[in-house]
Amino acid sequence: MKTCDIAIIGLGLMGSAALRELARRGADVLGFDPLAIGEARGSSHGSCRIFRRFNFESEAYTALSDRAFALWRALEAESHQTILMPSAILEAGPAGCPSVRKSRAAAVAAGGPITGPRTGREANAAYGAFNLPDDWDVVVHEAGGILLAERAMRALRAGVEHRVAREAAQIAPMPEGIRILTASGEVMARRVIVSAGPWIAGLVPGLTRHVKVTRQAVGWFAPARPETTRYGECPIFILKAARGMIYGFPDFEGRGVKAAQHDHGPAVGPDEWDPPVSDAELATTSAMLAELVPGAAGAITDREVCLYTNTAQADVVADDGGEFVIDRLPADPRIIVASPCSGHGAKFATAIGAMLADMALDPKVKAVAAFRLDRFSSFA
Repeated sequence: MKTCDIAIIGLGLMGSAALRELARRGADVLGFDPLAIGEARGSSHGSCRIFRRFNFESEAYTALSDRAFALWRALEAESHQTILMPSAILEAGPAGCPSVRKSRAAAVAAGGPITGPRTGREANAAYGAFNLPDDWDVVVHEAGGILLAERAMRALRAGVEHRVAREAAQIAPMPEGIRILTASGEVMARRVIVSAGPWIAGLVPGLTRHVKVTRQAVGWFAPARPETTRYGECPIFILKAARGMIYGFPDFEGRGVKAAQHDHGPAVGPDEWDPPVSDAELATTSAMLAELVPGAAGAITDREVCLYTNTAQADVVADDGGEFVIDRLPADPRIIVASPCSGHGAKFATAIGAMLADMALDPKVKAVAAFRLDRFSSFA
């Protein structure tokens, strides 16, 4: 039977970053994933993701963003290509909006400059695409960017392709190691990282009750005023209103403005990718663009399905749910669980890949407290 020190099940952005980092450190590592780069399934497909240094989800993410940023820049230098395109990020919502307040607080705590528009009126004057209510709260961060996700995947895999098996895999813990079961044979690993996105609950015992996979409809819109939505003229935007929260990108690809709801969609299974996204699923996004970003509003030119893998609220250590799981399985510490897939994890992939490599190579490295499995009583 073939053997390796470390196996990685699932090679999206997180798994690929861990594979690259482990290989760079000289580890005997193999990765398993049946999906080709660019295939429209999984948590990491598609052209782009938002990079935010300051995050309304938690001030604690700032340090993680900074480490990820440094590692993205290192990957750019190594691959000789752009992976992270700088872009301002505009966040806005009604007066007192919690997400805007928390993002501003995270920036202030980190010493980040807050010099841009602070109200809807000021944002409308600065950016021609917007029509925000005059009294809305606004924060604009310059320390943001467009993460070119598919290009990042290719750069992370470059040089380690020989370590990748294009196969689905299951794990079977044995006294002598973790058996990796595939259609073509078996591999025995000393440790395994499970980073399988929406499929992770089917691989990790006891995780099913704590995660929910949701279907997220994403659209590209032909801008009504293209000159206002060009890259460099229009920021990335995250808008919270009574209808929900949407995010969007400037038209940096020439295919329109990418926009979607960040609110969780209907619960689905990890293989439920059909039917194609309908106009009805994008109705809220279309309506919010027409109302708040009319320069970007227009006909839907393209659409795709994205899946979020969302954690439930913890019952040992209070959290709001949607937090990452990055931890060793308490019942078998040889198994490392990596599920940073709640719709905002991609920007951290390089930092999380390094974190997973640390944990796989050194059993003394502890998981970050907020990401531990024992925040759920069933794992405590």
